[in-house]
Amino acid sequence: MLSSSQGKLVRNGEEKKSVIWIEGNIASGKTTCLEYFSKTSDIEVLTEPVSKWRNVQGCNPLGLMYQDPSRWGLTLQTYVQLTMLDRHVLPMSTPVRMMERSIYSAKYIFAENLYKSGKMPEVDFAVLSEWFEWIIKNIAIPVDLIVYLQTSPQTCYERLKQRCREEEKVIPLEYLESIHNLYEDWLIHHKSFEVPAPVLVIPADHDLKKMLHQYEENREKILMAHC
Repeated sequence: MLSSSQGKLVRNGEEKKSVIWIEGNIASGKTTCLEYFSKTSDIEVLTEPVSKWRNVQGCNPLGLMYQDPSRWGLTLQTYVQLTMLDRHVLPMSTPVRMMERSIYSAKYIFAENLYKSGKMPEVDFAVLSEWFEWIIKNIAIPVDLIVYLQTSPQTCYERLKQRCREEEKVIPLEYLESIHNLYEDWLIHHKSFEVPAPVLVIPADHDLKKMLHQYEENREKILMAHC
């Protein structure tokens, strides 16, 4: 059931549960991080709903956006905003929820990048922004900790080439650099937007073995975020 708290819609009985967002650039290692913690009992892992972004009644808005961002940027980002909001308000079945990115990074990083690069018209950005502001004003988006996987754009670019996802073949290094800079301004330098929760920075340029070791080292900090 939804109830009102400080003017926002919230889920009943979920105040004591912990919500952690895993944030980072494309190919920063978010999936590996989520898979690692998914093996722990009492943790719910929610990945980005990429399959939905790739198939809306037979169309692929994710692929279309990479091919022609000026035409399809608003289409994709509106749907991303909707599907991420759906993730945020799902009832929690475990004490801890880990989410891949958030409605905040969808707006502050990816929509912002489209607009700043001149690939989203001002009116499109204004409409998307008004929707976003209404959402965060009227619907509670719980978060206790943001885990930022801090990765160099060059590392992301090399990983991206190795995993060979069809939509990502057209992504240049410059795009990853722009996304990186927006993340740094938001979560590290606090120069752009308000950060809604404490940030735990994990350097993520390392190989798999080192990254798994770092996740284990930070396990308590991450899972005790609500205490």
